[in-house]
Amino acid sequence: MLLSQREKRAGSEVKTGIQLRCPKCSRSIGDLPNGHTALTCSRCNMNMPCRRGVWQALLPEREAHFARFVEDYQRVRASEGRGSTSDDYYLALPYRDLSGRNSWQWAIRARTFRYIERKILPGIITLARPSHRILDLGAGNGWMSYRLAKQGHSPIAVDLMTNDQDGLEAAEHYKQSLPSLFPRFRAELDNLPFADGQFDLVIFNASFHYSENYEKTMSEALRCTRRNGSVIIADTPWYGNEQSGRRMLEERRASFVTRYGFPSDGLSSLEYLTDQRLAHMESWLGVHWRVHEPYYGIRWQMRPWMAKLRRKREPSRFRIYVAKAIQ
Repeated sequence: MLLSQREKRAGSEVKTGIQLRCPKCSRSIGDLPNGHTALTCSRCNMNMPCRRGVWQALLPEREAHFARFVEDYQRVRASEGRGSTSDDYYLALPYRDLSGRNSWQWAIRARTFRYIERKILPGIITLARPSHRILDLGAGNGWMSYRLAKQGHSPIAVDLMTNDQDGLEAAEHYKQSLPSLFPRFRAELDNLPFADGQFDLVIFNASFHYSENYEKTMSEALRCTRRNGSVIIADTPWYGNEQSGRRMLEERRASFVTRYGFPSDGLSSLEYLTDQRLAHMESWLGVHWRVHEPYYGIRWQMRPWMAKLRRKREPSRFRIYVAKAIQ
């Protein structure tokens, strides 16, 4: 099982109740210690250190797989002016972008989160259990985990990025406003370091489209979800047909080559959803999607019509997809 080095020395450790499993051999059991230490699997000796508050659960061979994607992604995000040295910047997200550099995107994130908060969570949360364990996949700087923690929930933030501007280390800015900071893990979507059936809710936070295999990624999320828990996919682009999605990728790659000198294709990410892709997941995984369409404003609503008038390709749309875990 996974044992903390501090446990071995002191024989006691405050527990979080979060059951871990080894990302290398899948050996289960062992609580996440409420402190910064290291975990070692007693079966395969896989070491899971905690660096600057972030648990490192990404296998070395997978780190190599993601290396170019991580490098390209961080270069692009830095050029977009992501992050700040100010606590106020992070504490205002997603409702205000105090930098003013990415306000349009944060406005989308804010409307999505409000919709989840007001229209979806009330159907999941019960009076008997007002506090829920929530897995925030693609957490970035941790803004959603922070908002959920402020509401009394117990979130865990997961991402590949760990930098202190736009990645998991940036969550240190929330410390002043929380009784304790939520756990953070560097891990991939297809190999999460958690035992089965622990989370009431799993949210793909503008991250599902980075998957290289939607069925595998969704299956892993469902594995971590309690029976009758839910999985939400939010802020992943949707297109009415594959042709529109492929054209978007061609245009984006050409734009990235012009702006940054590389096409941003370090991963074979699937990048978007269609009804056909969603139906395939339903059939493969035995789930049923409930589809929600938040209102993002009149300009966003008019985009498809304006594209038709200008004879341009169909623009992406954002919808929210909710699936119930029935394992």
